[in-house]
Amino acid sequence: MFVALVRSARGRSVRLAARRAVLPWLVPIPLAIGAAAAGASSLSAQVGHEHHDSTGHAAHTPADTAHDTPPMSLRDTMRMPGMSGMPERPFGIPMTRMGSGTAWLPDASAMRAWHVMAGPWILMVHGDAFLQYDHQGGPRGADQVGSINWGMLMAMRQLGGGTLHLHGMASAEPLTIGARGYPLLLQSGETYRGEPLHDRQHPHDLFMELSALYERPISHRLGVMVYVAPVGEPAIGPVAYMHRPSALNDPFAPLAHHWTDATHITYGVVSAGLFTKHVKLEGTLFNGREPDEDRYDFDFHPLDSYGGRLSVNPTPHWALSASYGYLKQPEALHPDENQRRLGASILHTVRLGRQGEWASALIYGANKHIVPAGGVAVSWEHSVLAESNLQLDQANSVFGRVEYVRKSGEELALGEPFDEQEFDIGTVSLGYVREFARLHGATFGLGARGAVNLVPGALERAYGSRTPAGLAVFLRVRPGLLEGAHAMDPEMHHGHMGEK
Repeated sequence: MFVALVRSARGRSVRLAARRAVLPWLVPIPLAIGAAAAGASSLSAQVGHEHHDSTGHAAHTPADTAHDTPPMSLRDTMRMPGMSGMPERPFGIPMTRMGSGTAWLPDASAMRAWHVMAGPWILMVHGDAFLQYDHQGGPRGADQVGSINWGMLMAMRQLGGGTLHLHGMASAEPLTIGARGYPLLLQSGETYRGEPLHDRQHPHDLFMELSALYERPISHRLGVMVYVAPVGEPAIGPVAYMHRPSALNDPFAPLAHHWTDATHITYGVVSAGLFTKHVKLEGTLFNGREPDEDRYDFDFHPLDSYGGRLSVNPTPHWALSASYGYLKQPEALHPDENQRRLGASILHTVRLGRQGEWASALIYGANKHIVPAGGVAVSWEHSVLAESNLQLDQANSVFGRVEYVRKSGEELALGEPFDEQEFDIGTVSLGYVREFARLHGATFGLGARGAVNLVPGALERAYGSRTPAGLAVFLRVRPGLLEGAHAMDPEMHHGHMGEK
């Protein structure tokens, strides 16, 4: 109804009124649906009482024996203790491995969602909503009160001997933080009013994902997968930052977002691949152009970009990937330029005792602009990111991120004489979150994040310091831990198997 209204409206005032009326409900609606489902369904409560220890974590179950046996039916899987109604994926691959798009997380990663059964379907609601005050210091900084948010509805069922996944994801950020996005020193990427955005992170589009994924075994050890998405994520780069356990409590995008995972919102993607229990090889065709400034529409273009990714999960605690992508005309301000992108990531998640969890990531990304014939040759621009989220117990978490990125003066909108120069920049951030309430399956937390940015001497005048700083305080709400999800791969529990 909303899309039809916007498309049919001829006056700008009508479009704005419609957006303001509908957008504030896009994230609360799926969160409310999930909360109601959590309260109405007794399945989670039964699993929580019968198959979990006093900390709320899944109890130990016998080791997985799915290496050489065909997948069980969905109905048989739902009868197994500790599964909490989760569907069986090929070769016993757990639901906790699902990252963004088709990327893999470590199996030991926590899953936070509401879920309910609807006939043969399992419906799950994921999401995050941050209400933050953001202060970025110095001449290029700004202050803002806004909300970073997203909501996702997943539907899964067994079909034709495999598993079908349908994903829909939306964000109200075009309204809650506006077309210019939120202040973030040294950030770059995309445009506002025809000019490059700088020292701000652009908002997510209204439509973040509309996709279908189908996985099916073709032998006892080999499976095939197909991913089709009008809006989705091609098989390049790491798991997108908002879905990484290592960035679980950090509301802000990395400075290397457009070096690593900015393609998580792409208007037109087709991917296919082969996989075993531990390895997956994918190829992908997609529309390489970045979303335009209208965050409410669909930016379809030909699928003239391509890439590939190799993913390896050697144990439940590790997820490794390497990828290459060729992006056709990705930047609106340089429609005659193409881009090559390299990516590699190491993700690690481990339990600490009975209540803690430690998730970390090391991510590399590099871009090389392919200039038109006769243009000046451009070198690779590299980035390295290390981040970690340490859940000390059920109520307290600390998180941090260290980044290095090489950006041009043009990307930072520094003007002459810096446009043709490149600069090594970085940031160190640290934050803390205190969970203070739980209600109908949702958790509420208060947090703060501080960052010190590092710029070379040549940029000291522009930023007012070689170490310009930023601070944010926020209130966050999200679904609680989906109990029973971890039971599908019990190896992760070896750290406390003998505890009483």
